[in-house]
Amino acid sequence: MKMKTKKDYWVRRHWRVRGKVQGTAARPRMSVYVSNRNIYVQFIDDAAGATLAAFSTLAAGDGPAVKLTVATARDVGQRAAQAAQAKGIAQVVFDRGGFAYKARLKALADAARKEGLKF
Repeated sequence: MKMKTKKDYWVRRHWRVRGKVQGTAARPRMSVYVSNRNIYVQFIDDAAGATLAAFSTLAAGDGPAVKLTVATARDVGQRAAQAAQAKGIAQVVFDRGGFAYKARLKALADAARKEGLKF
């Protein structure tokens, strides 16, 4: 019997969320990925298969040695929302990517909402 790993469970959660969330040109999907070192945010039009805007801790210019804290996630959410608004995006569908909607993801989403994005 094959043992399931944490990654297997994450992939299952990720595809369950993706089955329910679809981005369009009018309301793109705000996809979030959290690695061990960085947070990535993309605004994706699934109908066209194109990324409209993106932001991450790497794009922030703070260097690769950034600690992933709630404050960092809040900053990324704020800057990602600004990048999206610069491209004319006002409404999005939030795709948490299989990650738990807790501390960092919640801070990122709240910061994006404060900046003016509508979920």
